[in-house]
Amino acid sequence: MPKKKVRTLIVIGGREDKVGDKLILSEVARRIGRGRLVIAAVASKYPGPLFDEYDHVFRSLGLKHVAKLEIHNRCEANDETKIRVLDDAAGVFFTGGDQLRITSQLGDTPVHRRIKDIYESQGLIAGTSAGASVMCETMIVSSGNPHSHKVSDSIKLAPGFGLIGGMIIDQHFSERSRMVRLLGSIAQNPKNLGLGIDEQTAIIIEGDRTFYVLGSGAVYVIDGGGISFSNIAEEEINTTVSMYDVRLRVLSQGDKFDLPNRRPEKLSVRAAAELPEVKDIEYKHY
Repeated sequence: MPKKKVRTLIVIGGREDKVGDKLILSEVARRIGRGRLVIAAVASKYPGPLFDEYDHVFRSLGLKHVAKLEIHNRCEANDETKIRVLDDAAGVFFTGGDQLRITSQLGDTPVHRRIKDIYESQGLIAGTSAGASVMCETMIVSSGNPHSHKVSDSIKLAPGFGLIGGMIIDQHFSERSRMVRLLGSIAQNPKNLGLGIDEQTAIIIEGDRTFYVLGSGAVYVIDGGGISFSNIAEEEINTTVSMYDVRLRVLSQGDKFDLPNRRPEKLSVRAAAELPEVKDIEYKHY
């Protein structure tokens, strides 16, 4: 893990611990340090209570400067007062909710462009659940039946923020049995890596070349580059999906992934020793 400042994404699979060790949110706070964190609860229909919860958690972790970005409609994302909320921000944290609420209200607005500027200026962008999905150029919005293996149960994709290219991210992954829909998404465009992130688990993407895993769950990397056949474009309804030569890697804390070369590796002994100890999290903590 580099010492110098570098643009960073913290992509969280959802339901991160907010009461116990707060392992993942502690990493967000550590990287913000004495800087200013803007919390964007744009994905939620009820942003007030959600902001209050995260504000309390981050202040308990030592952050002194926490601000609220509240956008109720697309017009507000063009408002100068909303843009000024992002002035001097070291990072932005997107909460969970509905990812389409984020992209439809912020996409290609001054607020969106300012967030991209923060990232490109070696800032931190973090997101959990829906806030994780929007990081990519393409995001999963929904599927007819997330457990169905049928081609006809189509997966709905939409443009994301494009902070990181070449991947599609799904969250709450093993907890909500989302392997089928991520496989279907990659079958539609095998150039993308599929990343399924469990709850209480995050990937830390430094620059855009590698990521490492933090948390108690797993990260599932689906590589469709070697797919030799799929029937995803078949016109017959109710056809069971067929795919050959899909590569799957399962990573946990202590693992990293080389994105250009699509190769998993172990963290160095020194880097692994710097990671916090993972403890089991009981769901009553949430």
